[in-house]
Amino acid sequence: MKLMDIYQLAVEKGIERDPRGPEAVQKILEREKKRFNDLKEDEKWEYDQDRLFNPYSDSRILVGDPEKDVNRVLAGIDIEVGEVLLADRLGERSRPIDLIIAHHPEGKAMSALYQVMHLQEDFLARYGVPINIAEGIMASRIGEVKRSLLPLNHNRAVDAAKMLNQNLMCIHTPADNHVVDFLQKKMDEEKPERLDDIVKLLKAIPEYKEAVGYNAGPTIVVGSKDRRSGKILVDMTGGTGGSEDAYAKLAHAGIGTLVVMHISEKHRKEAEKNHINVVIAGHMASDSLGMNLILDELQKRGIEIIPCAGLIRHSRI
Repeated sequence: MKLMDIYQLAVEKGIERDPRGPEAVQKILEREKKRFNDLKEDEKWEYDQDRLFNPYSDSRILVGDPEKDVNRVLAGIDIEVGEVLLADRLGERSRPIDLIIAHHPEGKAMSALYQVMHLQEDFLARYGVPINIAEGIMASRIGEVKRSLLPLNHNRAVDAAKMLNQNLMCIHTPADNHVVDFLQKKMDEEKPERLDDIVKLLKAIPEYKEAVGYNAGPTIVVGSKDRRSGKILVDMTGGTGGSEDAYAKLAHAGIGTLVVMHISEKHRKEAEKNHINVVIAGHMASDSLGMNLILDELQKRGIEIIPCAGLIRHSRI
């Protein structure tokens, strides 16, 4: 596959499993095209034209020729300078790496992470929070995340990849969409009655089962194992953690239990205050599951996958 083919495939698969639905995503892309066409000619140079077909600002080709042939991939959750050096070292040992794939964004994809958080507004609306309220409670949180990204040194791994002639890309929200789709269907089909049943269901999935051995498996952080689950919501996409004001609205909308990758302490306290149970599935395991579902698509097309940097690789082929 060409590097551009891999990039476009990840975006297409992400749209297929987007919780907003493909039709809603297409409307967003149409609005983006109109916004671009309405720009003055002297404004278009700074516009990221990937936005015309890719609604996920946290997923980009960061370094590399889009026409590069890719046969072997080094894939990980967090790709930093060390992993770029690892790719170069593997090449010296007769295992040349054609492409490094990160899950968590780097470079320009990291600095634009806040843009994908608007997905959470529609996600909340899908589960009963009025869209005007969802947009209202997310606005300040999106601004907070945007400001927090400003001082970061985004390009360290990107610069290292350039110096060592390594191709680098990141796949963030498309992979997170996959894990939400996969787990929500599991919860809806099996209907675990109590929190302990949710934990058992998760531990039967290979990525979470392996994470248990690392002391990073599923755990209950609000509620107890005998508590009844009620309506279960898998909340694992949309860039990063949302607004703590969402918990009261979700409780009012009838959500009984949240299954999440991770949760901050202030968010955990808000969930507890609003009597919403919370099960942490596990960060690296959840990210691995989402990435694996996309990496399987590459494996089907003959690409060799070498896992690193926290990726718990399990093929479903």
